[in-house]
Amino acid sequence: MAVIQKIRNKYGKIAGGVIGVALISFIISDARNGSFGRLFGGNGTDVMTVNGNAIEAKEYEKRVKEYETLTNIYSNRGPLDDAGRAQIREQVLQSISYETIVGGICDKMGITTSEQEAKDLIYSPNAHPLVKQFQFQGQQVFNNPETKQFDPARVKGYEDEIAKNPKVDPTGTFMENWNAVKGYVIRNSRIDKFNTMMSAGAYAPMYQAKRSVANGDMMASIRYIKVPFTTIPDDQAKVTDEDIKAYMQKHKAMFETDQATRTIDYVSFDIIPSSADSSRATGALNEIKDEFSKAKDDKTYVGNKSDDINTFNEAYVNSKNFGSRFADTIMKEPVGSIYGPYLENGSFRITKMIDKKVLPDSVKVRQILIRTNDGKTAIREDSTVKARMDSIATAIKNGTPFDSMLAKYSEDYNPQNPKGEIPVTLAVRPQLSKEFGDFIFEGKTGEKKVVKADNSKTGGYTGYHYIEILEQTAVSSTVKVATITKSLVPSDSTVNAIFGRANEFAAKSTNAAEFDANVKKMGVDKRVGENIKESSFTIQGLGGAREIIKWMYGAKVGEVSKDPFRLNDQRYVVAKLVSADEKGMTAITAANRPMLEQRVRDEKKAALIAAKYKGATLESIAAGAGAAVQQSDSVMLGASFVPGLGYEPKVVGYAFCQSFAANTVSPAIKGQGGVYFISVNSRSSRPAPDQMTMQMGIMQQRQQEEGQLRGYLGQMLQQTLTKKADIKYNIANF
Repeated sequence: MAVIQKIRNKYGKIAGGVIGVALISFIISDARNGSFGRLFGGNGTDVMTVNGNAIEAKEYEKRVKEYETLTNIYSNRGPLDDAGRAQIREQVLQSISYETIVGGICDKMGITTSEQEAKDLIYSPNAHPLVKQFQFQGQQVFNNPETKQFDPARVKGYEDEIAKNPKVDPTGTFMENWNAVKGYVIRNSRIDKFNTMMSAGAYAPMYQAKRSVANGDMMASIRYIKVPFTTIPDDQAKVTDEDIKAYMQKHKAMFETDQATRTIDYVSFDIIPSSADSSRATGALNEIKDEFSKAKDDKTYVGNKSDDINTFNEAYVNSKNFGSRFADTIMKEPVGSIYGPYLENGSFRITKMIDKKVLPDSVKVRQILIRTNDGKTAIREDSTVKARMDSIATAIKNGTPFDSMLAKYSEDYNPQNPKGEIPVTLAVRPQLSKEFGDFIFEGKTGEKKVVKADNSKTGGYTGYHYIEILEQTAVSSTVKVATITKSLVPSDSTVNAIFGRANEFAAKSTNAAEFDANVKKMGVDKRVGENIKESSFTIQGLGGAREIIKWMYGAKVGEVSKDPFRLNDQRYVVAKLVSADEKGMTAITAANRPMLEQRVRDEKKAALIAAKYKGATLESIAAGAGAAVQQSDSVMLGASFVPGLGYEPKVVGYAFCQSFAANTVSPAIKGQGGVYFISVNSRSSRPAPDQMTMQMGIMQQRQQEEGQLRGYLGQMLQQTLTKKADIKYNIANF
């Protein structure tokens, strides 16, 4: 104890100081990356700042989840893949930026959403379209079941019912989805007001409409000669860096960027199955072919052996809906035989021929339905329903009109289909009650029968149908098959081999020169990813590649990624940063130099051609250029496209320039791919219509121009305001 006390006395203050320093360091470290990060100069948790407003990572992730939910509700493209999620994350950045920008403007202008407006957006007959179209499990739940129209009372009804009895929404998914929609609609209401206000401000002056109508009536006939740029050798139009810089400065708007961008070269080592993987999959199928052919319970056997448990289908299919490019061959196989292995949709397969029948592809029926059970809930006694349905069948047989029995008794009677006729295709037979489908497809035209349908095992209804088969068409051979699949996927050894090759390339490519040299040595393709923004999540040719984008914004030009990036289990990528353009004028890089040189060279050649043929006649120009003088008799003012020439707005402008006299030769006109010289034969206008027709034409033109302007505003508003805003990204946090 004395020794311990001595240590305490001697080293206690030192230990306390060390602990104190450690605690302070821990607090500062946490603060630098937490909510006080900006005070300590750290990254904080901001994803970005928009006009000084910080957007927290937590809020960003919340919005991403909201957008994913909205996409699942309103899109029919199925589950989101990695590319879809990357697209959403980028879209959310843009959306939050615009919302913050417009929010600031709305605050200054006093644009708000009142409590009553918010209620009307959700609960009124004029609710927001997203509310009216809200779906859950494929059903538009707020539609009246009878009228199929939006019923605002059902919105509050659903909310109240779930609030009183949460078991109605056991997983909470319904309310999670619904709250995402409500939040989005109310939050964006101010933006909708702002966008509407801006679009409504579109105005086309009357004089512009009159001028457009007049221009549309004017036509010219011209003679022209095109002297291609190729008539001047490239060595006579040499291009220097100074020439390129001067061209870029002259066309500044074309080469200024509102965001920083990066360009990379990259090599992709795709993760694809090897021949050994193919042999392994086909070998596994060949081993079970004999056993499969003898199996008595095909459904169970397929479920136990197939990589895709959904490949077994009880349905009979014809060649049209078989869904395989091998359909014609498989359908010729005898019952009990096995076809394959064959490769289709990324997997090897073997298919067993179970049965063959001749069935119609399409059937028209009419039916009356009375249910005994709705799921597990009993509605009526089975014997009572059976007796009633038998009496309905007897009444119809004795002459009572089917329509009257349908309207009086059928539970699925639809006034919009008073005859109860239903067209059914063979492709949807698996979705029908088994007993219903068996009768209408395997019965004969004209047959009538009372059929009991039992869907209790799947949680569906049980009840009786009175069915009449009215028509059966496109009768043909059908088959029932069972298919076992083995997915063709790269094995671990294949993935390791691909990684090894990518890693070897990266290890040998420590700089830009080695990267380019190894592309040739190893025989791999070098690809380019251009103009990649800090807020991007995808790279053309690679899809979702956020980790590469984060790397390139921390790398120096010429730097090569130290290790291969693995993208979505699809490929390994080694990248080289080619250029880094900050906001402002684009730099001249290896990627854009060829394009810039060509533009400058064309300008120089145009000047040489203009000087060469200055003051010459069309005929002498044609002789010198080795071409013939052409003529176009239908050049329209207001149309940039010239028959025989293509898109040449400058040629059109000269054709109608009043200071350019007819039957004289124009100055050189630089166009697409060459220089034009033209001479106007004549200019004319269509006869003016009567005053009323002319006024109607002018008014229609004005409406059209205002509509086009509104559309343009709608497209460009977000882009323009975002470009003007001060947006800074914290790339480490997203």
